[in-house]
Amino acid sequence: MLEVPLWLWGAFVATVVVSLAVDLLAHRTAHVIGFKEAAAWSALWVGLALIFAAVVFLVLGTTAGTEYTTAWLLEKSLSVDNLFVFAVIFAYFKVPRAYQHRVLFFGVMGALVFRGIFLSLGVAVVSRFTVVLFAFAAVLFYSTYKLLKDEQESFDPGKSLAVRLLRKIMPVRDEYAGMKFFVKEAGKRVATPLLAVVAAIEAADLIFAVDSVPAVLAVSDDAFVVYTSNAFAILGLRALYFMLAGLLDRFHYLNKGLAIILAFIGVKLILQASHTTISTGIPEIPSPVSLAVIVVVLAGSVVLSLLRPAPSHPAPAPPDGKAASLPEAAATEHPGSDGGADAEQDQDQDQDQGQDQDRKGPSPPEG
Repeated sequence: MLEVPLWLWGAFVATVVVSLAVDLLAHRTAHVIGFKEAAAWSALWVGLALIFAAVVFLVLGTTAGTEYTTAWLLEKSLSVDNLFVFAVIFAYFKVPRAYQHRVLFFGVMGALVFRGIFLSLGVAVVSRFTVVLFAFAAVLFYSTYKLLKDEQESFDPGKSLAVRLLRKIMPVRDEYAGMKFFVKEAGKRVATPLLAVVAAIEAADLIFAVDSVPAVLAVSDDAFVVYTSNAFAILGLRALYFMLAGLLDRFHYLNKGLAIILAFIGVKLILQASHTTISTGIPEIPSPVSLAVIVVVLAGSVVLSLLRPAPSHPAPAPPDGKAASLPEAAATEHPGSDGGADAEQDQDQDQDQGQDQDRKGPSPPEG
């Protein structure tokens, strides 16, 4: 384990707290996040992560710095799947675009807490029982299989455990009430659909933690490295979502690239566990090699997606009286889905809709 000075932990906590406070103040009023604003915030979060990487290099050494950068980039790449799920959840609950940042803000807060718990437990288990890395590798290989076969489990926001528990704890009203999570009706405290959306976001993050936690533990077993890298990757998710919401379908080879990365990390885990439990003669994959593989595969996936666009298949018209499917709804709910220019033209109209305190949302389905 690394001997991390207390001031470095303090610097990390202070950076996160101050950044979140500035972010919250900058978005204290409901408004649609345009591409330019999202790109600026995304650049800020990436810049903070890289500056912190430089500090880790200087204070903790080259190995720790490389592990941090590799873990951050790995978590950043695996988080792309979260963006697709965000689109599905927002379309399912018909969340006004002006309210989506507030939902993701609190979703990220919860993710920081839960990832901290899971990573702490993972580090503790791996440090005592190295053989568990074989099980982690099996999880990653299974995830690779699902990605290659396009057999990822669909996420149904309305049936998630978090949403069902929320409905059992308190009633959920049918209408949004601005950016409020709670309102009083007939003297009773009731939740708005916005709280149900946050619950669905948290449930989705718990599902994705099954892949990301074992993957990052293959890079490092140091609590400081794995948590700080995860935290900075998660903090930039909101801006990344608003920047890429309308472009996700263009990167159709990205899932294949992620599958290759997960398979590579699975092999790294097996070699790492075998080196410790079977024979020290079994080689391990150095962190610089892992970083290079992740960068090359990600870049190759993006470039190949742009060079070989996916053929467009027009969606069949829904039967009369029935709503469009979730992917169609997602395309109409999010900025950029009709192109950057159209999103900017519609921004003022969507902002006015976001300010409407009586806008209705669908009633979350009964659990």
